[in-house]
Amino acid sequence: MNNAAVAPVRIGLAGLGTVGSGLVAVLEKNADWIEARLGRSVAVKTVLVRDLAKPRAVTLGPEVLVTTDADALVTDPDIDIVVELMGGIDAAFGLIAKALNAGKHVVTANKALLAKRGPELFALAAEKGLGLYYEASCAGAVPIVETLRSSLAGNRVQSIIGILNGTANYILSSMSEKGLPFADALAKAQELGYAEADPTLDIQGFDAAHKLIVLIRLAYGCNLPLEKLPVEGITVVTPEDIRFAREFGYAIKLIGQVRDCDGKLAAGVWPMLVHEDFLLASVRGAFNAVRVEGNASGPIMLHGKGAGDLPTASAVVADILALARDGMIPNNTGFRTEPLPEAELVASDDFVTPHYIHFTVKDQAGVMAAISKSMGEHGVSIRQAVQKGEPEDGYVSIVFLTHEAPNRAIDAVLADTGAMPFIKPGTVHFRVL
Repeated sequence: MNNAAVAPVRIGLAGLGTVGSGLVAVLEKNADWIEARLGRSVAVKTVLVRDLAKPRAVTLGPEVLVTTDADALVTDPDIDIVVELMGGIDAAFGLIAKALNAGKHVVTANKALLAKRGPELFALAAEKGLGLYYEASCAGAVPIVETLRSSLAGNRVQSIIGILNGTANYILSSMSEKGLPFADALAKAQELGYAEADPTLDIQGFDAAHKLIVLIRLAYGCNLPLEKLPVEGITVVTPEDIRFAREFGYAIKLIGQVRDCDGKLAAGVWPMLVHEDFLLASVRGAFNAVRVEGNASGPIMLHGKGAGDLPTASAVVADILALARDGMIPNNTGFRTEPLPEAELVASDDFVTPHYIHFTVKDQAGVMAAISKSMGEHGVSIRQAVQKGEPEDGYVSIVFLTHEAPNRAIDAVLADTGAMPFIKPGTVHFRVL
């Protein structure tokens, strides 16, 4: 990096979409404040785009080179930091690897890339003694990466529990507050720009899963292969179940969580019932929130905008400033061990939580007794059981809340009850936080 005291930090920016445009805007709007903190200005020197003719949300000065040639970012000796905001996996991986091999620090917001191929890139960055920073990859403006990497470095993290996807949270909030069915809430989210035209990553839980993988690496110093993480989305959530949950004192949220269970990690992404007394239950709209509990710090809650141009750009700028400070030793994963070991997981069947089960059954005698008998045979203790609503087409809802039970016991109950002729297919099961 150029060490001249007055020389600007020169950025090579890959991607001028929503976040890239936000970064340019923040660097311009807060230029004097950034220079006051860093002692140097930060300037965008080169921007990589896919289409030179595409209209842009920001105006770049004549001194900025706009190109479709990725090598212009990595071969230019005047560029100090490459900022990857173009998304995707293969092209982004190639660009970051080239930048590190060329001796340049890298900042990225690409959680999918870090979840799938992070170990390779972190190993390369460690080999080169360079920074690979990624605050913007998890929860937008919420500073969860730096919190885990530095602020809580003296703690053994006991758990991370979070609302990690603003799109899913907006949809569930709309269903809860307005009684909208899932499809209508999704359409509204797309109309407002909270959801993509193809919302699969958000509504199926994969975006939250990518972020959770990144946070596990930071908190526990180990790599968890994405394919080993249990993931469930929110497409099965209905206004009826949201209403039932509320009557019991709960909200339904898409939760990513990991807990340290005697050295093994119990982790997953699921829709869960969150009690109204918990702060996470009150997180509304397209916001993210993360609760971290350390063995020394106790519980800490971070809350803020999880996406958008300026919030995400704020996190990118923080990484740029961190890497630009003279004499800093890059701290990419928060651990000096390289390569990081693979996480040892609690088997999904052994993951223990309370549970919510919603059966639709024929309105006849003996049904409750048959279900309760199955639960007793599999060691599932019932905390509460109620019949909800009036019979419709001869069927009625019965809802159970259980005490803590392993997943394997609940799966056995669902297998039993699924074969009972008086139970309608489509039983709903959610874990309870």
